[in-house]
Amino acid sequence: MNEFEFKRNELLATKVIKGLKSRNMCGYYAPSKDEALTIALELIDEGNTVTMGGGESVHAIGLPSALKQGPYEFIDRDEIEDKRAAMLAAYDADVFLSSVNAMTEDGVLVNIDGNANRVSAIAQGPKKVLFIVGMNKVCDDVDSAIKRARNVAAPINVQRFGLNTPCAKTGSCANCKSADTICCQFLVTRYSRHANRIHVILVNDMLGF
Repeated sequence: MNEFEFKRNELLATKVIKGLKSRNMCGYYAPSKDEALTIALELIDEGNTVTMGGGESVHAIGLPSALKQGPYEFIDRDEIEDKRAAMLAAYDADVFLSSVNAMTEDGVLVNIDGNANRVSAIAQGPKKVLFIVGMNKVCDDVDSAIKRARNVAAPINVQRFGLNTPCAKTGSCANCKSADTICCQFLVTRYSRHANRIHVILVNDMLGF
């Protein structure tokens, strides 16, 4: 990323944060992954129960590792044999970590899910939801955000998981009904009824898919 792209993202982040505020959500700007990690840890209280529903962006800033080493109760579903129990624990967690598949310049969050554990926890359950979002995920509007989720995030994720879907072979959405589809539930978060529940850290970097 050159200095002009960096500055453009910095200015755009101001607009996105304003949009999030209008939707009863909290936005933060981090010029680097290290600063994103600092902000994230400031938003998580000592002793909090924390879990997550996937999220390469969360790992990219080193948050799971920091939580494991700190005074937190981090539930790592990758280290728990009973995956269902780990997923259900998310609904009663103090903090749920995630990223977005895409979001709009005015603060609407767009997520697609296969098992629905991630989108359902975003919608309801955990006391706080903390998103780590690279500026590469910001789109013009809801239509372009959904298009990004279906044609960029989904094909990369099915390839990553080794699934057999049309988009794994072509790189673009076929609106399929494959048994392996991960595009089962779509969640568009346009407003948070509960103040101080949804927090979005915008990172001036290319994070996730």
